[in-house]
Amino acid sequence: MTGGRVPAAGAGPEPLDRMAVSALTWLDGMRPCFRLPPDVTTDADPNTTLKPLGELAELSHLIRTHHPLPAVRDLADGLFRFAWRETGDGELFGDLIRGEPRATYPVELYGVFAQTGLSHPGVEELVRTMTGLRGWRVAREDHTRTLGVLNAERRIGLRHHADFDAVLAMTGLGRAVEPWTLDRKAAYGVTHDVFHLTDWGRAPHRMPADRAEYLRLWIPSWLESWLEEELWDLVGELLAVAACLPAPVPDAAAWRLLAGAQGADGAVPEIGAAPPPGTAAAEAFTACYHSTLVTAFAATLARIGPTRPAGPTAGVRRPVLESEAAS
Repeated sequence: MTGGRVPAAGAGPEPLDRMAVSALTWLDGMRPCFRLPPDVTTDADPNTTLKPLGELAELSHLIRTHHPLPAVRDLADGLFRFAWRETGDGELFGDLIRGEPRATYPVELYGVFAQTGLSHPGVEELVRTMTGLRGWRVAREDHTRTLGVLNAERRIGLRHHADFDAVLAMTGLGRAVEPWTLDRKAAYGVTHDVFHLTDWGRAPHRMPADRAEYLRLWIPSWLESWLEEELWDLVGELLAVAACLPAPVPDAAAWRLLAGAQGADGAVPEIGAAPPPGTAAAEAFTACYHSTLVTAFAATLARIGPTRPAGPTAGVRRPVLESEAAS
């Protein structure tokens, strides 16, 4: 295990803040790797171009809105604004929708920004037209992904194309699958069930009591397994899930180990040890960007705990602020 950032007192506010600041500082320095290529709407792989930018927007927005420290909020705010500019202030989503009318990812990505009040009139019209088509309402095999689409529809202000609770019931979380059967893919499925259900921790009240108890009982065991594997990305997601519950489940030991995996530069490797010094920026980015983002996100949720906003209005679309419109 590498690093040297192990906090002596567990997951208290100061160690969590240090982890968040360090992670966001590294991410800020990696802006060139988040930039979209010229062929983003044609030949580029969305999983290596749009997906990282969308994840940056999703998690930096929560941090900029909810972290108690101004310095952390400012770092996250800069990253969120950068992500919006990379989309051409939303124009990119119109090109994506016209190119792939039945694809869900343009709507999911647009929903991240629409939730904050940022919008593009042409895209709004396209989204409403496209999501009203019969083809949009077909059943999807990936129920976790469907929850993400439904959450995006809510963020944009669209009518749900399917019943959220019925879809949730088909997921790993909804079925409360036998906890000892979770492999890596299934574990990521459960974490994202939680994120879509609670709007990434903004609405813990949406978590059914029996599913909250299921997670409370089994997160410690899952954490132990993935800590042993040094799969820091999934460890971070599980710590975020623990903080998403109506009554957060702290795990100071897991936080100490995750802090120990964070390098002096703030990067957290997805698995195992950090890339060695001298690693090319693009390679280090691929190995660390998501787990570093997740660490900042989880540290923010753990930091605010039960004080975070919750209720029927959490995550509702709001008007654009003048400062945002001008940026």
